[in-house]
Amino acid sequence: MTAAESSPPVRWGILGTARIASKVGRAIDRARGAVMAAVASREKAKAQAWIARHTLGSDTTDNARAFLAPGDPVTVRGSYLEILEDPNIDAVYIPLPPSLHCQWTCLAARYGKHVLCEKPLAMNLAEAQQMSDACALANRQLMDGVMWLHHERTLAMRQIIDSDALGSLRRVTAGFSNGTSLDQHDIRFQRELGGGALGDLGWYCVGALLWAFGELPVRVFATARYERDVDRNLSAMLWFRNERMASFDCGFDVVWRKWFEIAGTNGSLVCDDFVNPWDASKARFWVHDHQGKGTQHVAGDGIQEVRMIESFCDKVRTGRLDPAWPAAALATQKVCDALAHSARLGAVVELQQPTAH
Repeated sequence: MTAAESSPPVRWGILGTARIASKVGRAIDRARGAVMAAVASREKAKAQAWIARHTLGSDTTDNARAFLAPGDPVTVRGSYLEILEDPNIDAVYIPLPPSLHCQWTCLAARYGKHVLCEKPLAMNLAEAQQMSDACALANRQLMDGVMWLHHERTLAMRQIIDSDALGSLRRVTAGFSNGTSLDQHDIRFQRELGGGALGDLGWYCVGALLWAFGELPVRVFATARYERDVDRNLSAMLWFRNERMASFDCGFDVVWRKWFEIAGTNGSLVCDDFVNPWDASKARFWVHDHQGKGTQHVAGDGIQEVRMIESFCDKVRTGRLDPAWPAAALATQKVCDALAHSARLGAVVELQQPTAH
């Protein structure tokens, strides 16, 4: 038995009842080493309704999303602060609008809570750095809620990239759009809350490009189509060292798609659903050789959001926190900030590179 397996489970509190909280709440309930302990809303009745909606057999159960067993001891709180003040809570999940991420992450760290925060991590790099610093100072784990990085398939793709089967990497291309019809009250259409396609969808693409190349670009360019001063659709180009380039597009007004291609001098790797598998039982990708012959690879059928929670809990329970997670989120935030600036400016933006030690 490992140290993590012999340790008490991580007790989770959720700050808010946004739609994504249902998916992550289910993952917490199913994950090894995790316990769903509390849910908060600024209106206690909303938290109570959320619990009822997700409890099997309840009169108001949403059968498609129900996961709690009748009698599960999930505490209902009428404010986010009540969860932070609860000494029985070890970690919090924050599915609030991006404009609230910095405030509640920093406060959670001050109260000694580990933090899983929805993406985009913050409104800008300065806020993201503040969040990272607060968690580091409190010796608490910080991670953004990007689930695909925790899937077995991602490890399998990483092994192929690192094996040099593709040769020297030259190009990464990605697209993420969801054809969403947004009403004027949706937070994704409110700039002051952190809305926009870049933060909501492009965050995944930027993270994938950085994951593939392993470093920041040297300069970027983006162009966007705006509606009510919010980017509804954005396309970008990024230049990296050593003759490498990347491009992606993201938008609310294009059909559902979530793919990337990583191309090198000897072959390419294509995943047509990297954000989350079209079929959870068949997480696939393809490798094409220099003559175009393709080989399909199929990874395990693990649920990526459950693996994300388990990975997080393992770090918390062992005390071996992973600085790579906040570092990756900070890098993604830095590139997204540069792209947003480029789109507004209509010009190429240079990125300051990390100082070598």
